[in-house]
Amino acid sequence: MASIFWLIDKVFWLIDTVLRLSIWALIISAVLSWLVAFGVVNRHNRFVYTIGDFFNRITEPVLGPMRRVMPNLGGIDISPLVLILLLHFIRLLLQFIRQFLPELFLR
Repeated sequence: MASIFWLIDKVFWLIDTVLRLSIWALIISAVLSWLVAFGVVNRHNRFVYTIGDFFNRITEPVLGPMRRVMPNLGGIDISPLVLILLLHFIRLLLQFIRQFLPELFLR
């Protein structure tokens, strides 16, 4: 029985780690897009282009459908913020489930 708890605990840890990395990828992508938009970094620099392309490829499959669903606010894109809040909510929900998981199995 303890091995099942250990395995479930590791699965919850893995999901939580993926969610945290996703949140950081969204933050880095948003900050990098601001830096490019304000001319702080040059998009023609190969390193900056590679980093920006990497984070764009990671975040765009999730942000693209969200942008189509969300209302147009002019030049402001709040889809990364909404997705970060959603991912935080999922993390809190998983932590709540993880806290009461042993009690559910012992009944």
